[in-house]
Amino acid sequence: MFRPKFITFDCYGTLTNFQTAEKTREIFGARLAPEAMDRFIKNFAGYRLDEILGDWKPYDQVFHNALERTCKRNGVAFDESEARQFYDAVPTWGPHSDVPAGLSKVAKEIPLVILSNAMDEQIMSNVEKLGAPFAHVFTAQQANAYKPRFQAFEYMFDQLGCGPEDVLHVSSSFRYDLMSAHDLGITNKVWVNRGHEPANPYYGYTEIKDISGLPGVVGL
Repeated sequence: MFRPKFITFDCYGTLTNFQTAEKTREIFGARLAPEAMDRFIKNFAGYRLDEILGDWKPYDQVFHNALERTCKRNGVAFDESEARQFYDAVPTWGPHSDVPAGLSKVAKEIPLVILSNAMDEQIMSNVEKLGAPFAHVFTAQQANAYKPRFQAFEYMFDQLGCGPEDVLHVSSSFRYDLMSAHDLGITNKVWVNRGHEPANPYYGYTEIKDISGLPGVVGL
């Protein structure tokens, strides 16, 4: 049974219920038929990922650029104010229902850490809703890089004074977290299967359906 020095987490999607699809339907629902809406949401997710793979830029710009590119691809008029609605909504979103109890149990024994693709002005509002204490909260703004770039993880290791072998990394996403974690040598990983992505056993992880399963992974 591995007992890490830290349990490190992705926040948005893994802990916080990241409701971009719901927000997209709210804003564009009257303009897009169901099939077109599904395609729009898929494109928007893809462009958000593409926007963070280069040099760091503020998160509101990520939303702006990704939405503008999605609208262009789908023949929908782009409105800057609608892109801002996504950014402003993020701090209002709370956790998945399973999160507070599961986190509280492990927080009593092991320090919890967040590494999030967030701005400093956003993240604490989300963290305060999680229902458990976090020893450290690191953002892409602080690291000057978004996950899945290695620079974000390396910043976290430097701040914690530890290495990949010392942490258990928890995420619901392979593309943002677990693939990079694998390549960086984080051998202890947990995939929270929230239905965002298909399983990929190559990356060597323990699968749980939600955070209620996390205490059992570390023997609590």
